[in-house]
Amino acid sequence: MGRCSRQGRAAIFVEPPIADALLRGVILAILALAWLNLLIRVNGLRTLSKMTNFDFVTTVAFGSLLAGAGQASDLSAFVQVLAAMLGLIIAQATTASLRRRSEIFDDVVGNQPCLIMRDGEFNDEGLKANNIRREDMIAKLREANVLDLSRVRAAILETTGDVSVLHGEGQLDDILLQDVRGT
Repeated sequence: MGRCSRQGRAAIFVEPPIADALLRGVILAILALAWLNLLIRVNGLRTLSKMTNFDFVTTVAFGSLLAGAGQASDLSAFVQVLAAMLGLIIAQATTASLRRRSEIFDDVVGNQPCLIMRDGEFNDEGLKANNIRREDMIAKLREANVLDLSRVRAAILETTGDVSVLHGEGQLDDILLQDVRGT
């Protein structure tokens, strides 16, 4: 908060120059965004893919760090934000590599998608296990442009929290339900 000085009857607040704060915020945000884009180019598009719960949390953390970079009050704090972004990239790349190489590691850090609906029928156990209300699931079906529940072949709660709705004519290929809990 700024200092207060009296001039006559009105109090005038003396703050650091607004132009300085605006310019610093813009420059730091641009530099942090450029750094994040460089990291994404090096690590690949998977960086923001949200394929797993770990990827999703990493993506949210990048957003938070990017916002914090523009608010850094000194160079040390700004460099710490850039280092944290690098740390997230290293952790994500390492986790993805270990998941590819080790089924045990994948089982420990990964989640399984869960079947919420199959052939037009709700899977009440799947809804209950994931704390999903039927009304919320119906809203997701509307978002997916489902017109007829009997045409919903499967609705799956993915590891990122997204809901995939497979609907239409024809038979559902078994591979699409591979590793899905509740099938």
